[in-house]
Amino acid sequence: MNTLLLTAGRVLLALYFLIPGIMKFVSWDMHIQLMEKHDMPFAPVLLGIAGAFQIGAAVLLIANRFTWIVALLLAGLVLVINVSLHDFWNYLGLEKAHEMQNFIKNLGIFAGLLVLSGHSMPECLKANRKK
Repeated sequence: MNTLLLTAGRVLLALYFLIPGIMKFVSWDMHIQLMEKHDMPFAPVLLGIAGAFQIGAAVLLIANRFTWIVALLLAGLVLVINVSLHDFWNYLGLEKAHEMQNFIKNLGIFAGLLVLSGHSMPECLKANRKK
């Protein structure tokens, strides 16, 4: 049962990045506008890198390859996206509430990625291993 739950959680986390990664290319102009609204420099370059990274990382998570490092890298991406695109502190009213909700949701995704990384890390890299 433990393996089934871990596999389901890993694959669902992967889908959270796979689908938006694909959508970055499908809805390119919309994503560029969002990035430009938040004054992000080099929006087309960063969008392409983010989309390709999300797709590649999701495939690796689904295949259960390099899981601990991929989860850590995705956690870093989530933090960058959270601070850059879900800056609720710069808004008022409904838009503030919406951005805050996305920010907090992403903290949950961040936490799940940390748990996945810690669980998947090879024993030889864990700090408190037993001798």
